[in-house]
Amino acid sequence: MMLSTNLPAQEQINLYAAGSLKAALTEIAKAFTKQHGIPVQTTFGASGLLRERIENGEAADVFASANMEHPERLLKADKSGPVLLFARNRLCALAHPNLAVTPETLLDVLLDPAVKLGTSTPRADPSGDYAWRLFQKAEKIRPGSYARLDAKALKLTGGRIRRCPKTAMYTE
Repeated sequence: MMLSTNLPAQEQINLYAAGSLKAALTEIAKAFTKQHGIPVQTTFGASGLLRERIENGEAADVFASANMEHPERLLKADKSGPVLLFARNRLCALAHPNLAVTPETLLDVLLDPAVKLGTSTPRADPSGDYAWRLFQKAEKIRPGSYARLDAKALKLTGGRIRRCPKTAMYTE
């Protein structure tokens, strides 16, 4: 989490936060506004893309990232105040209910050509970074896994890639 060093009396607080934190921080923002009378304007999305927006001049009073790299980069660039660890994320695999998968069979299922694999976008969203680290670990267990997983992973969230509903194609 990155906190702005200049928080004078203001009309609102601008909170930029990872999408994975939306439920919790929306509740916190509402409680803060109720207690202090200061509205919190929330912006949720991929931490890497939010960091870029702050680097390019957007004003965030609080930046809550899904990893420490993004706020630390802002600190090193002298674009933030102190950086504090306040929560941790854990990578989870979500599967269709009809797909038989266990922790022991997860890699086999991921590598199955008939199974589609959707991820967040690496370098733009920490969840995507975590997925590619998983792919690297899979490579150590089963050589050739990284290339297969990298090739089949559809970057569905957390990046600049958007799905065009009419064509089902993806564009930048």
